[in-house]
Amino acid sequence: MWKSRPDEKPVSTSTPSPQPHTPVSAPLMSRETRTPDPPARTTDSFRADVAAHIGKSVVVKGELSGSEDLYLDGEVEGTIELRDHSLVVGPNGRIRANICAREVVIHGKAEGNISGAEKVELKKSCVLVGDITTQRVVIEDGAFFKGSVDLHRESKSEPRKAMAAAAGAAPSSTAVPPVSSQTSLLEHK
Repeated sequence: MWKSRPDEKPVSTSTPSPQPHTPVSAPLMSRETRTPDPPARTTDSFRADVAAHIGKSVVVKGELSGSEDLYLDGEVEGTIELRDHSLVVGPNGRIRANICAREVVIHGKAEGNISGAEKVELKKSCVLVGDITTQRVVIEDGAFFKGSVDLHRESKSEPRKAMAAAAGAAPSSTAVPPVSSQTSLLEHK
């Protein structure tokens, strides 16, 4: 309930007398009625862009596969296969499985090998024991990781190599001296 402060004048219900116009900002509110600003980022924001959700009380034993992005906050033991989609392991997630997905983001705990076609991201709350195979890896400060990382080139670079080879075969207007095995490129200035 609203309480008047001692320095405020009571509002009467009779017709107000004309007063000079003064700009009014926000209405005065007591400290008790103000609502705090929402936190900048909560665990709910991790799953904002994800189609499927497995809650923290769910336990899966066996093979987990799908054709949509997945937010996993429960427990999985077995294999997880989301070839063309992303997997987000939430802060309550406990994984004992080999993972194969387009993108993998881990906030919780995982034990097993991870194959991310595009990217694997280990957040600061992550604990991972296993090997990573991916094109790009992001490991935040504070994440625990025990295993190896195998980075492979993106498959899109193969056409670039073919174009570069074709461009190199075409005659060029600038002559580049041939490099022998005994000289360095830095010596040709």
